[in-house]
Amino acid sequence: MSTVPIIAGTMQTDPRSGGVKRSSGVNVLPVVAEAWAEVRDDENTEVDWILIGYDGASKTDMTLLEKGSGGVEAISAKLPPGVPVFGGIRTSKGRFVHFVHIDDNCPPLKRGKTLMYKNGVFNVLEGCVGEIEMSPGLTEETMGKIR
Repeated sequence: MSTVPIIAGTMQTDPRSGGVKRSSGVNVLPVVAEAWAEVRDDENTEVDWILIGYDGASKTDMTLLEKGSGGVEAISAKLPPGVPVFGGIRTSKGRFVHFVHIDDNCPPLKRGKTLMYKNGVFNVLEGCVGEIEMSPGLTEETMGKIR
C-alpha cells in the first residue's frame, strides 16, 4: 500500500505534494537531437524542419521520420494519415517552433500515449519559442499564434 498522499488539485509528480517524480516513459533516440541541431545550425540551409514519430512498432521510442527544407508548407504536406507525429520548424523569421499532430483517425489509446509523451519530446527540441497548431496544408501565413 502506498504512503503517498493523494491531494486533490495537485499533480503527484509535484514534490510539494509528497509525490514521486516519474518519467513519462518516452525514449527519444539520439538521431532526433542530431537532426534538431542541423535545424538550429545557422550555416545549414538544407534542413529547416524535422518530423518525429514512433520507431516502428515501438510504443515508447521516438525517432526521426524525415527532415527537409521548405518550412511550414513543406512539413504540413508530409503529415502521415492516422499516425501521431511531433515536429520542429525554423520559420522564415528565424524563430523555432514545435508541434504535435494527431490525425483524427488515430486510435484513442495511441492518442493518449502520444499526449503523455509530448513534454518529453519537446524537451529535446531546445530553443523553441512555443507550439503551433499543425494541420495538413498549413502555411506560415495561416499558422496563427505561437502558444
